[in-house]
Amino acid sequence: MAARFRFRLEPLRKLREALEREAQRALARALQAERDIRAHIEALAAQRNAIFEARRLTLGQTLDLDLWRAGERFLVVLERRQIEAFEQLRVASAQVAVLREALTLAHRNHLMLVRLKERRALQHAKEQQLREALEMDELAVLRHHRPSADQ
Repeated sequence: MAARFRFRLEPLRKLREALEREAQRALARALQAERDIRAHIEALAAQRNAIFEARRLTLGQTLDLDLWRAGERFLVVLERRQIEAFEQLRVASAQVAVLREALTLAHRNHLMLVRLKERRALQHAKEQQLREALEMDELAVLRHHRPSADQ
């Protein structure tokens, strides 16, 4: 009867597979955070452009200094927010790079065990075939000797 293949490192393979899935989720979260920061930067740029558009005067329109000063103060606030957002983007991009490398390593570790399992399964199948062939040869030899002993 054929012995069933049992990969002794299966618990480790499952653990590495789980680690790979967790690395994928962490990378997805980091990529989403990076996209959110980029959207925030775009929103700040849109606000800045809106202020410049609001300050544009048409022919014959008088200048409202209070509105101009308020716009100037808000532009300073927007500039600070943009600087902070670009720093957050730099940190988020670095985090994405680190997590991408971690995912690559986790995938490589998992794939190594998957390939080892496949090789061991093939090796087991070959050994099983060899055992079965040897058993069949033994049976053939025994059957061949049996009729001649009766004569």
